[in-house]
Amino acid sequence: MIKRGFFKAGHLPTLLSAFLYFDLSFMVWIVLGPLGVQIADDLHLNAAQKGLMVAVPVLAGALLRPVMGILVDWLKPKRAGIIAQIIVIAGLLAAWTLGIRSFPQILLLGLVLGVAGASFAVALPLASRWYPPEYQGIALGIAGAGNSGTVFAALFAPSLAAILGWINVIGLAAFPLMTALIVYLAYAKDSPSTPPAKSLKAYAAVLKDADAWWFMFFYAVTFGGFSGLTSSLTIYFNSEYGLDAVTAGYFTAAAVFAGSMVRPVGGALADRIGGIRTLSVMYSVAMITLAVVSFRPQQASAALALFIFGMLALGMGNGAVFQLVPQRFRWEIGVMTGLVGMTGGIGGFYLASSLGYSKQLTGTYQAGLVVFAALAGLALLGLSSVKSRWRTTWGAPGLTAARI
Repeated sequence: MIKRGFFKAGHLPTLLSAFLYFDLSFMVWIVLGPLGVQIADDLHLNAAQKGLMVAVPVLAGALLRPVMGILVDWLKPKRAGIIAQIIVIAGLLAAWTLGIRSFPQILLLGLVLGVAGASFAVALPLASRWYPPEYQGIALGIAGAGNSGTVFAALFAPSLAAILGWINVIGLAAFPLMTALIVYLAYAKDSPSTPPAKSLKAYAAVLKDADAWWFMFFYAVTFGGFSGLTSSLTIYFNSEYGLDAVTAGYFTAAAVFAGSMVRPVGGALADRIGGIRTLSVMYSVAMITLAVVSFRPQQASAALALFIFGMLALGMGNGAVFQLVPQRFRWEIGVMTGLVGMTGGIGGFYLASSLGYSKQLTGTYQAGLVVFAALAGLALLGLSSVKSRWRTTWGAPGLTAARI
């Protein structure tokens, strides 16, 4: 339950503007996945090309997150968000008016959509800086709920493409972004307590700490699994079970909805039983479900059930990772958010592209799924290797009551 003081503590119009910006940006970020079946048919793409097509926006978004984080510090969040939104809108309208007739052109659009994926590095600082420490969880929970935009893409893009054509869906996607931009311009404000920009050397210093690399790897598995499957499942259900694009989109939406809605639950569970214990359970569930689904169940509904369990585990794992990061890097949380978010996107790129190449080279998706299941197992081993040290050495003042 949200306390009354929360509504007086910060700036609610900015918080809601950040949520809308993040939500619609994430919707556009992964739109090539739900549209993948129709695009591949028109452009005559093979399995490897389909995998790369849906993976490029994920990788571009990952690599642009630290860049956007630096721009947020240098230009302040509102101005950085405006620039990013204009770039994405212009790219969508250009693709719509000029048309897309080749594989390189769709990859170029994917690079532009990566800017939308970098919205993570704008929305969270924009909202966070308005709220005191006791309300950070609520504020970031509301702003971060914008990853639910991926559900809208999976749910509506294939059916609209069946009626209007996929290139028109690309163009029409610009209009919700324009609405979000108008709201953003009117209501979002930079916090007066925005800290001064850091030097590039300060951003790089955190990479000398081994724990930073562990967190990046852990999030590469959790968010990488979530975003990679989000981008790939429509093509998977069409290719493996012969579902039409619209039905495959509905199946994808069900799995994505499960994974996107439970992120706050994962964080809350980590607060209660500890982030390491929560992540250990989630990695185990993800590893088992991905390994089992790699053997291709006979019924599409059975595969969907397995993917839902896997996405639930990965989504909750996302929340658990960010329950731990502030405890270890409380003074470097801005830098770590960008770095950890970047590697999460790289994990998504790897999974989406490896599924495509697995299908192209072997005729099945099994190799790609098994390798990612093995990465979840490796993350589980990594947690086991660091848990004793983390539980006995962090002990930061003011944070000792938090469970690790």
